[in-house]
Amino acid sequence: MTFLYIILGLVVAVGLYVLFTYNSLVSLRNRVSESWSDIQVQMKRRYDLIPNLVESVKGYAGHEKKLLEAVTQTRATAMGNSGTPAEQAKSENMFAAALKSLFAVSENYPDLKANENFLHLQGELAQVEDKIQYSRRYYNGNVLNINVKVEQFPSNLVARQFGFDRAEFFELDGGEAEAASEPVAVKFD
Repeated sequence: MTFLYIILGLVVAVGLYVLFTYNSLVSLRNRVSESWSDIQVQMKRRYDLIPNLVESVKGYAGHEKKLLEAVTQTRATAMGNSGTPAEQAKSENMFAAALKSLFAVSENYPDLKANENFLHLQGELAQVEDKIQYSRRYYNGNVLNINVKVEQFPSNLVARQFGFDRAEFFELDGGEAEAASEPVAVKFD
């Protein structure tokens, strides 16, 4: 009879472990989804600022048409990308590079640098960039947590049984990573 109680106790303990592990995996997966949503919200805010910024620059630097078209095109590409975090990071890299070019060209136009609307948009963009950077860190922290849980023994057995997979980090690519991770705003003297 004691042997039966031991077996029953082990079955209950394993069942409770599976239940708690499953629930923590669900919680982590939902945190990853929620934090990814935060990144997308911030990126959309940035995308919404760009048309106004381009219009401000157009008035002063109309002959920079090729650059303005590149900013508009990379914005559209980044907005339309709803793929994996790695695919979106690639689009974001191209978009950030185009924005940096736009701000670099604006250095050649003193009237533009003094334009109140341009300065206001630049400030807003800098704030959004800070929020995106924070959201990326939060997302990647949640991805790390779920990936550890999915890979660690014995929780990996529960994860595998119920179809939990590793999540993908939102990382910037190779050589562009350093440049694209810097704030887009340019300091005017």
